[in-house]
Order: sequence, then structure tokens, then C-alpha cells
Amino acid sequence: MKRFAQTIKLRPEYREEYLELHSAVWPGVEAALRKAQIRNYSIYLHGDVLFAYFEYHGEDFEADIAELEADPVTQEWWKRTDPCQEPFPDRGDSRQWTELPEVWHLSEPGETAAG
Repeated sequence: MKRFAQTIKLRPEYREEYLELHSAVWPGVEAALRKAQIRNYSIYLHGDVLFAYFEYHGEDFEADIAELEADPVTQEWWKRTDPCQEPFPDRGDSRQWTELPEVWHLSEPGETAAG
């Protein structure tokens, strides 16, 4: 399992729309995320900054993400959510969100820090 943290700005003028969309995420989007081996996905909001956390439980992240990105329901969802977001200029190669490096993690007793 690999943990991911990401951040992006929320455009204030789209705040209510974004929150409304996420009050009832489309079942097809959730199914595509699960199929891509993504678990424990959460999005948090602080002011106008969104923070996301998820865990990847698969064996081939690039292939699973490519399949997720090709999913028509997910693409339609992104057409609704992407305009609500303002990527940080330092997002690198990521599609929309900036990936954050993990600095520290409290491991379970007997678990290595790498998970």
C-alpha cells in the first residue's frame, strides 16, 4: 500500500458548486476509483485550499491511473470539477493536483515506516 497526499486551490466563485458535487459523488466515479485500487480517499478544505489523501493498494499504479483517466464517467466528472480548481504552478507533471511528499507517518507497532 502506498499513501498519497495532494493539494490544489479551490476557486472561491465555485466553492458552493464544488461542495455540492462532493456531497453526492457519482457512483460511477467511486466505482472507477475502487477499480483503480484507490482506497481511503478523503478530501479536506481549509479556506480556499483543498487537501486530498488516498491509499493505493494495487501493483501497477501507472496502469491503474491510466485506466481511471480513460474512464468516461470520470472524464465527465472532471469536466464538472476541474473548473472549480486552480492548480498550483509547481504541480509538476501531475494532471491537476500537486503531489505532496510524505515527511512522516506513525506506523502501526511492528510495521516498517515504508508501510
